[in-house]
Amino acid sequence: MSTDIQPDIYQVIHRRRDVRSQFTGEPVPGDVLERVLEAAHAAPSVGLSQPWDFILVRDLGTRRAFHRHVQEERTRFAASLTGSAAERFARIKVDGVLESSLSVVVTYDAARGGPAVLGRHAIADAGLYSVCLAVQNLWLAATAENLGVGWVSFYREPFVRSLLGIPSGIRPVAWLCLGPVTHVEAVPDLERHGWRRRVPLDAVVRHERW
Repeated sequence: MSTDIQPDIYQVIHRRRDVRSQFTGEPVPGDVLERVLEAAHAAPSVGLSQPWDFILVRDLGTRRAFHRHVQEERTRFAASLTGSAAERFARIKVDGVLESSLSVVVTYDAARGGPAVLGRHAIADAGLYSVCLAVQNLWLAATAENLGVGWVSFYREPFVRSLLGIPSGIRPVAWLCLGPVTHVEAVPDLERHGWRRRVPLDAVVRHERW
């Protein structure tokens, strides 16, 4: 395998950011969106079950309804904080739902590839892990295309299921904001706002046993 591509891969990995404030709102060209979704769909999955679906949400009314729900959940979380943590969180934007070009909601269908999913018999969450791999592929492909992605986690699954008409038994795993951006920050938002700092690699690498 050629080593020429390696620096590009590592640059994309380290340039990837969870984008909130830098979306321009400009449309994503159709061919670019297709490449990004193809990259997500190329992710590995347990038993080749491919248990994901991608719901493209462009409608502003739907996004506004979701945004209101996100703000309600943000308020609930903020109420649980005190002191410096509350002050730090007040500075943090948690979504780019209205500013981004569109949203991509990634779901998990546990019945896909069943009834016997090869490799999932001992690890029930292996299918969910597969969906997360698709999300990561999408995120890296979008970064390579100079698009921003923001994963919104301030929501309740039943609300999203009702809002988007997702059948029972299908889990909404990720609400992703997607679109062109003015720039990406060199330092992740949570570090810039003092919420947490990235730990060094040697603090999380263990050899042979815990």
